[in-house]
Parts: sequence; structure tokens; C-alpha cells
Amino acid sequence: MSRGNKSVRLTGTAILAAMVIVFDYTLKYSGLKLPFPWYPTLKFDFTGIPIALSLFLYGFPSSVTTSLVAGVGIVARSGNLISASLKVVAELSTVLGIYIGNTIGKSRYVFLVTGLVSRVLVMSLVNLYVLPNIYNVPMDAAIGLLPLIGVFNLIQGTITIGLGYSLFEAVRFRLPRWAS
Repeated sequence: MSRGNKSVRLTGTAILAAMVIVFDYTLKYSGLKLPFPWYPTLKFDFTGIPIALSLFLYGFPSSVTTSLVAGVGIVARSGNLISASLKVVAELSTVLGIYIGNTIGKSRYVFLVTGLVSRVLVMSLVNLYVLPNIYNVPMDAAIGLLPLIGVFNLIQGTITIGLGYSLFEAVRFRLPRWAS
């Protein structure tokens, strides 16, 4: 993960945060957010990709910033603080898992596993609170939904990490000094 100088980090973070907003608005208003077939309330999107890319290029603080910008953008677009908060928590748990995996892992792809495990565990716990207490879903039903929520987060996390890392590798291949 390149850290670069402060100007490069700030500019790169701002560009990737803007990309998060563009992805969110474009996917929402184009109808291209794909519903998860077994629980259509959950929708696949690409807003996590610039967040993961910001982690790989500029470090954990950059990914936290882009995650928070995503939340602000969702609130500005929809007025839905709960949905925005869930998105922020999902993306933060993913990049935190990646960050931890990069610091402890000997293998090149340990970060993929730790990012996915972190996202699935955190979002399962968060949904155990949110579904019954905010959306009035009975606790038994919320528990019954956890496997579906886990599969959704596993797939969405794989999209986020996989495409984010692929883009990072493409940058590193083309600009080896800049993204080392």
C-alpha cells in the first residue's frame, strides 16, 4: 500500500470519494442496483470498490474517509440515515478486515479472507440489532435471515475486494513507482 506524500493522498482520497458518490447516484437512478434474489431488500452495487482501492493506494485513513463520504452521499440522496449507516458499517468492516489481514498475513491473499470474514461477522451482528429494534422484524425472523444476509455480504464483499484489488494491481503494473 502506497502512502505517497500528503498532497497525493489528499487528492487521491478526494477523487475516490467523489467516485463513490458518482457510483451511488448513477446506480440508484439508472436502476442498475441488482437486488439479491433471495432477499431483494439487499442490493448489489459498486460503491465499495473505490473505498477498497483507497485503502490499497493510500492506506486505512483514506478508506475511512471514502466510507464516510459514501454515507453522507446516501443520506443526501435518500434522507435514510439507517441505510447510509449500514452501508458505512459494511464498508468500514470490510476495509478494517483487509487492513488487519495485510498487517498479519504472510500470504498475499490473507486480506481477502479477513476482509470477508470481518464484513460478514460485523453485518450479522449489526442486523441482529437493526432488524428487530429499528425495522420491527421479530427476532426469530431476524435470526432466520442471517444466512441470507451473510451470503449477500460474502458476495458483495468479494465484488468490493476483488475489483478494488484488481484495479490496484492494474495501477501498480502501469505505475510501479507510484503504487508500490
